[in-house]
Amino acid sequence: MDEEKSQAAFAALAQPTRLKAFRHLLAAHPDGVPAGEISDVCRVPHNTMSTHLTVLTRAGLVTAARDGRVVNYRANVSGLRGLIRFLATDCCNGRPEMCGDLARLVPEEVDDMKDETLSPAFNVLFLCTQNSARSIIAEALLQKIGRGRFNVYSAGSDPAARPMPEVIERLKALGHDVSRLRSKSWQEFMGPDAPKMDFIIALCDTPEGQVCPDLGDKPVTAAWPLPDPAKFSGSSTERTTLLNELYAMIRRRLEVFTSLPFASLDRMAVKARLDEIGDTQRVAP
Repeated sequence: MDEEKSQAAFAALAQPTRLKAFRHLLAAHPDGVPAGEISDVCRVPHNTMSTHLTVLTRAGLVTAARDGRVVNYRANVSGLRGLIRFLATDCCNGRPEMCGDLARLVPEEVDDMKDETLSPAFNVLFLCTQNSARSIIAEALLQKIGRGRFNVYSAGSDPAARPMPEVIERLKALGHDVSRLRSKSWQEFMGPDAPKMDFIIALCDTPEGQVCPDLGDKPVTAAWPLPDPAKFSGSSTERTTLLNELYAMIRRRLEVFTSLPFASLDRMAVKARLDEIGDTQRVAP
């Protein structure tokens, strides 16, 4: 980063609201954050926040990407490192080893944006009838363990008014951000402005009679049948135990899914691997 760009970056961060917004984006990295959430965190009107985000974007500290009707913002770590590198280039008269831990923050060449280009995020849609439990758990889990490599969505053919309260409470207890989880129809993903899916995974335990949405021939589809929490019975403790077991089942499948070598597999091979993941006989209890 040269002197002119560094001055622009410092000027952008010198304003309190922009500094708070940038720190919030760094905390969420590598995930993107919608503008509305940033506005709420900073407690400023949306139009004002939009102006601040534009300044940060022009300064090379933030990137923006449209996801359907929503614009998500993400901290540009490469820009931040460039700013730190500009500050520390002449540290200790050209002897970075004298600067202690600061030297580790200033690698010779780090091109984060290049890595992101070579490893684009996949769009994944989880389906179940009411989009209130299984698909909600899968959305939250992949969002957390996918480490920015997946854009995750969930939907249902007959969505409930809201996710099951027990599911939301369990996810919160397990450290997940549940603020953006909601039950919704798969119709939201059939319009021209909807994100184009790479994977569609159905989680219903009784797939017979289910009609999957027509989202084109691009997505790789799979069925991972799982028990329906709405049918869990027993005491509160017993239902919590069953939810924990369901959570673990979904997590095991997603851990296998995220470890697949997508770059070296063709479409048919990926489909076969997803079907294997959904085979309950193959997944260890």
